[in-house]
Amino acid sequence: MAKRDFYDILGVPRDADDAALKSAFRKQAKKYHPDQNQDNPDAEAKFKELNEAYDALKDPQSRAAYDRFGHQAFENGSPGGPGGPGGPGFGQDFASSMSDIFDDLFGEFVGGQRAGGGRRGGGRTRGADLRYNMEISLDEANEGKTAQIKVPTAVSCETCSGSGAKPGTSPSTCGMCHGAGKVRASQGFFTVERTCPTCGGRGEVIQDPCDTCNGAGRTEKERTLQVNIPSGVEDGTRIRLSNEGEAGARGGPPGDLYIFLSIKPHQFFQRDGADLFCRVPISMPTAALGGEIEVPSLKGARVKVKVPEGTQSGKQFRLKGKGMPVLRSSQHGDLYIQVNVETPMNLTKKQKKLLEEFQGESTDKTSPESEGFFSRVKEFLNGAAS
Repeated sequence: MAKRDFYDILGVPRDADDAALKSAFRKQAKKYHPDQNQDNPDAEAKFKELNEAYDALKDPQSRAAYDRFGHQAFENGSPGGPGGPGGPGFGQDFASSMSDIFDDLFGEFVGGQRAGGGRRGGGRTRGADLRYNMEISLDEANEGKTAQIKVPTAVSCETCSGSGAKPGTSPSTCGMCHGAGKVRASQGFFTVERTCPTCGGRGEVIQDPCDTCNGAGRTEKERTLQVNIPSGVEDGTRIRLSNEGEAGARGGPPGDLYIFLSIKPHQFFQRDGADLFCRVPISMPTAALGGEIEVPSLKGARVKVKVPEGTQSGKQFRLKGKGMPVLRSSQHGDLYIQVNVETPMNLTKKQKKLLEEFQGESTDKTSPESEGFFSRVKEFLNGAAS
């Protein structure tokens, strides 16, 4: 029976690059892995076929020979061929070539980190990152501040200097994995690497644990840290303090501390980026006759705003450069004052009489917007009736 073309087996074109070959192999290998297809008797054969095809094509010299001579390039156990040195098959390098597949299939996690990720073959476990939520006022976001925070966390044990071993002693090499942090186990026709169960992947064991930390290399403690908050920070800003997170186990590197900022609501201002908005009620006479109003600013100073005659409710006035500072910049946003004309309430008899006189003296030019609106309404209703 003739062998299938290796490119067809992997489902890639003949000009596929190395990344495309690897991606196609991983996808197919996971699909047909025997452990995932125990009810499918054809899966193991398909899995072997995939491995043979990938091993032939992943090596540039082997692939060039296959492209030129086809399957004949690997007959008789020739170099680069199946059963030959370095060729496709199930030789000693099989576990290495399949390590990425095993990571996806078995996904071991040790000490919060993946066995195939940031720590392989022993080493120290990095400490966890910590999060601290801090609420500041809009004025503090405007000016910036230096704050002190208290963070309960795991710190390196002072008695054993983080080693976990009693002072005067030191950890010894693990007898199970001989310091590798991993052990190999045969499962059927392939070999799987797993984290050593004796040392937890560290490659060493502690015979005489420290009395203070009981061998963990860490103790719980509340730390006081200083945080510099720059001016212009926004709600949700994240500040990273390197190496201020949880201490690593048995002398491992510490994690980071992340400060998440939230801004308290302000009684006068609403913020949009670096711009500020403030709603200011003004009296009807001020809106009609014009005048001058005083509005607050974030720095506590009073800012005068000139209101022109005939100002309508909702009118905005822009005060350039009176907003928030832009983070890590010398620029500032603007302050927008929106006036809302307040209708008079609780009128005296005299005030009512004066308003009635004013109403009697009013013309279409006094309130052009309302007069124009009701004129259009009248025309619309007359047109609908006819």
